[in-house]
Amino acid sequence: MSEFKLAASLEEHEDDVRDVAFPHPKLVISASRDATVREWKLLKQNPPRYDCSITSHGSSFVNAVAFCPPVKGYPDGLIVSGGKDTIIEVREPGREPDKDAEALLLGHAHNVCALHASPDHAYIVSGSWDSSARVWSLGKWECDAVLEGHQGSVWAVLAYDKDTIITGCADQIIRIYSRTGKLLHTIKGSTDVVRALCRLSPNHPSGADFASAGNDAIIRLWTLNGKQVGELHGHESFIYSLASLPNGELVSSGEDRTVRIWNNCDCIQTITHPAISVWAVAACSENSDIVSGASDKKVRVFSRVTERQAAPEVLQAFEDSVKDSAIPKQQLGDVQKEKLPGPEFLRQKSGTKEGQVVMIKEDDGSVGAYQWSQANQSWMSVGTVVDAVGSSGKKTDYLGKDYDYVFDVDIEDGKPPLKLPYNLSQNPYEAASKFIQDNELPMTYLDQVANFITSNTQGATLGQSSQASAGSDPLGTESRYRPGESNPSAPTSSLPTSRPKVLPQTSYLSIKTATLRTIRKKIEELNEQLANEGYRDAVLTHSQLGTLEAMMKPLEQRLAGSSSAGNDLNSGVELVMQTIATWPAGQQLPALDLLRLLTAATPAAAAYRTPDGGSLVDVLECGKVFEDADRPNNIMLAVRAFSNLFETSEGRTLADASFDKIHTLVKSSGNYSNRNLAIAITTLYVNYAVLFVSESHRALQGSMDRGLRLMDDLSSIIRSTADSEAVYRGLVAVGTLLGLGEEILMAAKEVFDLEEGLRKAEQAVKEPRIKGVVEEIRALLAVSK
Repeated sequence: MSEFKLAASLEEHEDDVRDVAFPHPKLVISASRDATVREWKLLKQNPPRYDCSITSHGSSFVNAVAFCPPVKGYPDGLIVSGGKDTIIEVREPGREPDKDAEALLLGHAHNVCALHASPDHAYIVSGSWDSSARVWSLGKWECDAVLEGHQGSVWAVLAYDKDTIITGCADQIIRIYSRTGKLLHTIKGSTDVVRALCRLSPNHPSGADFASAGNDAIIRLWTLNGKQVGELHGHESFIYSLASLPNGELVSSGEDRTVRIWNNCDCIQTITHPAISVWAVAACSENSDIVSGASDKKVRVFSRVTERQAAPEVLQAFEDSVKDSAIPKQQLGDVQKEKLPGPEFLRQKSGTKEGQVVMIKEDDGSVGAYQWSQANQSWMSVGTVVDAVGSSGKKTDYLGKDYDYVFDVDIEDGKPPLKLPYNLSQNPYEAASKFIQDNELPMTYLDQVANFITSNTQGATLGQSSQASAGSDPLGTESRYRPGESNPSAPTSSLPTSRPKVLPQTSYLSIKTATLRTIRKKIEELNEQLANEGYRDAVLTHSQLGTLEAMMKPLEQRLAGSSSAGNDLNSGVELVMQTIATWPAGQQLPALDLLRLLTAATPAAAAYRTPDGGSLVDVLECGKVFEDADRPNNIMLAVRAFSNLFETSEGRTLADASFDKIHTLVKSSGNYSNRNLAIAITTLYVNYAVLFVSESHRALQGSMDRGLRLMDDLSSIIRSTADSEAVYRGLVAVGTLLGLGEEILMAAKEVFDLEEGLRKAEQAVKEPRIKGVVEEIRALLAVSK
């Protein structure tokens, strides 16, 4: 069968195109963040030409659109749309936007993100961030039923037939309801947010009834009784949309810039877009053409029929725009330019599957991305890999990834702020939503967080500097946001009069956020690389890779708070320690990241012993992780692993017993100019301080001796670093250690000249929280003899 090619590029929207519908060959409908719904009517077939008109113009983002086919009383059908304003609007096609709508459906309490019309044209189903789906009767325009029981945003809805409705939710569960709202089945099996649902044609080879997809980049095929009968792998990131073609083929789109065509379980074509996100895809049931909506503000129609395809110069322009597009490096993981093959690879090697992407070091030193076309049996350029940063080239490392911005978000006075990472290539609302989900915050913060991101990055685009303007404090009050404030960008200049005390810190800190699928994928990629480079003794076997995969779910459950995880984590700990011990330093990063998570999730990490009786601390020492100054991220993750030991009693025992060795390793790597390493070290020292002042340790002379050694390090940190988070955590550790008693209080004043360190901290970071904790420390020093 011939391939899809561009038929038309429709360019009128002023912001991301979030949803599309393709009711019949002469009409395309699109919804956008520019607050409009637009109709695109086909005027001429060869080459295709469309006329655009605005059907609806609201005051906020429109995120979902659906089309109800003609029924009695509505000969042209109905366009249904919804979005941020929570109102579902129903309009007849062609009706001017300033005319009254046919109906306004009220009931949702938050953003409407999904709509679908039933195949019998009798009802509409909607999904919302308010954790509910609703059923609306066509013509009556009343809510017939509320589909309850969801534990998160309802990202996808499917009116499967006249009696059956399916929902996909952020809680990773698919639910099947009757039209009256009765919950019939729940289907578990997705490993992340479910974002898309699609009814499959009766002739689908798998025998499945519908498909689902979402954040785990996997399309799953299901029967209505909940049996999974297939998985489709190929997408590299979130999948946002699914559609079914009349011949049984499936179409998908997602965050990896692609629309993909699937025949049974095989990807037979990949259409890369010159955009970051392809938000939506829809298929025309009459002629099998497809339409996409993307973050570059464009609607694109594709066809397999030559007569409906664009003119050669338009096809070439589309191909060139894909080649010229900039691919943010963070989308591709750790790109090591010096190890990439040159252009000769494209002549000598064929791809192994449709859509496979390889990185090539071009002759001019740049990195190009090439995608394999199975139909053409050739590599096609799909863009140039860029840092996605300003001309200064400066990025901020956070959790092992580079970001254009890392904002501080104060949720509660007196507690360390949460970190909000953001890249200019991201959509602000997606970044805000992920931040809220990662930190288990109320979804009511969404608009404020997204607006904060937008207001603090306005005017910044790829290729511009992301540094703060002269005179501003890039990590101070200008970049601080407190959910609930009416003006999120306004600096906070003074302490609240009722600010609660911070000292002493009594709880241990940990860093447990991660995308396990990405870590596992990176280990598998590096393992294949080691095999190709001849590291036979270090390569993980098929069985060991199975162990790696088996540990992901229980690890995810443990990190989420579940107490039951089986023995898979025990085997996983051994595998991770083996990987760290045998892999070259340049490939250790994802294994160290897993170790960091395991020390927080299971006591098995602290209990691990080598055949010689060595602990994980010894493995990291023998592996010379802390001696490789050229790889500060490796050191940072190792320090975080030490910090996370305090999450379990076994871990605290190991950290206590290994203090001398851990302290020596960490101090030897004390590059306090590296922001993330400095934060990791101060976090570790906060945890040790909490341990030393606890009832079980405060009276021990060893705690005082150790506290003095940490105070020596901390006095240097608060003098030498200007990073707000590192300074704050360092001060919290200092203030907590002062609780050990008079000896350390006197040493702080007379030996370490703590007052000078406090003055330097105040001068370097002019933040209310810094001022507050400094005042508390001074109060403690003042009462000493």
